[in-house]
Amino acid sequence: MEKNDDFHSVNEKEIMEYYNFKGTFGKFKLRTKFLKSWILHSLAYSSPLSEWIITMQRARGVKIGKNCYFSPYVQLDLLYPQLITIEDNVGIGSNSIIFVHSNPTANLYLKNHGYPRKVEPVKIKSGAVIAPGTIITSGVTIGKNSMTMIGSVIGKDVPDNCVVGGNPARVIKIIDVD
Repeated sequence: MEKNDDFHSVNEKEIMEYYNFKGTFGKFKLRTKFLKSWILHSLAYSSPLSEWIITMQRARGVKIGKNCYFSPYVQLDLLYPQLITIEDNVGIGSNSIIFVHSNPTANLYLKNHGYPRKVEPVKIKSGAVIAPGTIITSGVTIGKNSMTMIGSVIGKDVPDNCVVGGNPARVIKIIDVD
């Protein structure tokens, strides 16, 4: 990286490399892809209609199963929506956020000294309930039939059949399965 690179160009280069885009046409493709993703996400974001939200998010590339419910104001990663998998019968509450990437965007020092862009998929298994205000970070799997409590920050995998809560989230209860 050259000394005169600014954080905008560095971040754009990283994303272009991820998508294997090159040159001026690659920049155009990346910007068009992001614009499409942003428009579809904006159309979904404040809608009170769960089916509309799901349709718009699927059009962005999010993998969503059957019989899911999304409340308004759910934010799904804008740059890598195809890395989010939501299985059947999942409910997601308002103001929840799912990130598949983390990045010290404007701090090139941190980026070059141990905190590079991290891009890892997120999977929410069948029957999970994501309570309002939950934040799910990159690389996390939410277990089958598990629940998050309101405002939880999930930074590690959640086992099947349990309730987690807090910041950072921890197992609060194991759900009895007969």
